[in-house]
Amino acid sequence: MIVVGELINASRKAIGEAILNQDVAAIQKVAKDQEEAGANYIDVNAGIFVEEEGDYLKWLVETVQEVVDVPCAIDSPSYQAIEGALKVHKGDAPPMINSISLEKERYEALLPILAGTDLKVVALCMSDEGMPETTKERLDIAEKLINGLTGVGVKLDNIFVDPLVQPVSTNAEFGMEFINAVEAINKEFKGVHTMCGLSNISFGLPNRKFLNQTFAVMAIAKGLDGLIINPLDKKMMANMIAAESLAGRDNYCGNYLKAHRAGKFDL
Repeated sequence: MIVVGELINASRKAIGEAILNQDVAAIQKVAKDQEEAGANYIDVNAGIFVEEEGDYLKWLVETVQEVVDVPCAIDSPSYQAIEGALKVHKGDAPPMINSISLEKERYEALLPILAGTDLKVVALCMSDEGMPETTKERLDIAEKLINGLTGVGVKLDNIFVDPLVQPVSTNAEFGMEFINAVEAINKEFKGVHTMCGLSNISFGLPNRKFLNQTFAVMAIAKGLDGLIINPLDKKMMANMIAAESLAGRDNYCGNYLKAHRAGKFDL
């Protein structure tokens, strides 16, 4: 399972204040905690600071990379901010771009940045027509994104399709439409990954953590192999490891046994 740690996001009050104050220690602690908890990428987002976003995003990348060995997921709606952050990102492991979509302006700006590179990219199933609601709508957008990306030299293995989670509180079908889309994308496009930030599924409902954890397990059973989550949520991480074993994606339950020995199921 590929885990993107989501906690360094300026929309979180403590992180926003740390960015404003250029509090290196605070940002580095959150980064290190996520890496130690099992994150494969550390997401960095300074999106609420519209005018200063480019500078803050570069500062976040540099600050995080001083203390972790995993690459960053560069999270921004601005292609200029992404370009700037890429220039300061170091290390052999390529960063992840979060995210490209089929929205014309964003798609046309980011495609040349990704062309011919080994960058990882989240391909979000959204277009200028809005958010897809059905499995078919998601599959149609995913096909266009995958074809466009591979057409400029992006490897299938570097593409993480996000079918877009929407709140089940607003439409009872949204949960299963997403899960069915994960299954369909994995079946139709062998070699791509599927990923999501899943907290939207529980929007407006009580006991959100419980719903998020359950939804993650359901999606993993259908082939989801990437999550943008809080890796400090020990129950989420434990459920994820168990679900992968039960889904047949953990040979001889090696990861499960390793997690058991490390006490990760002692919740």
